[in-house]
Amino acid sequence: MGTVIVDVMPKHEILDPQGQAVAGALVRMGAAAFTEVRQGKRFALQVEGEVTQEHLDAARQAAMTLLSNPVIEDVVSVRAQQASERLQAHQEPSA
Repeated sequence: MGTVIVDVMPKHEILDPQGQAVAGALVRMGAAAFTEVRQGKRFALQVEGEVTQEHLDAARQAAMTLLSNPVIEDVVSVRAQQASERLQAHQEPSA
């Protein structure tokens, strides 16, 4: 089974209150090295078999018409998930 990953982010000129809230929380936690935070959306679209160019084209079309609001968001990435990403996604985060 293959997976297409679609990343959507707010346009840079659009205010991102969620990103601003996270940025403030990072500073309060002592992680002041980050100068800006933007919060977006990630979609994982599963397909039967390996991801083909047709799958990517269909995902790109869906991203532009359904998964994003083109007035305030940009589709920044449509790609096949790599095997190493699948392995990392199934590992437990270290405490």
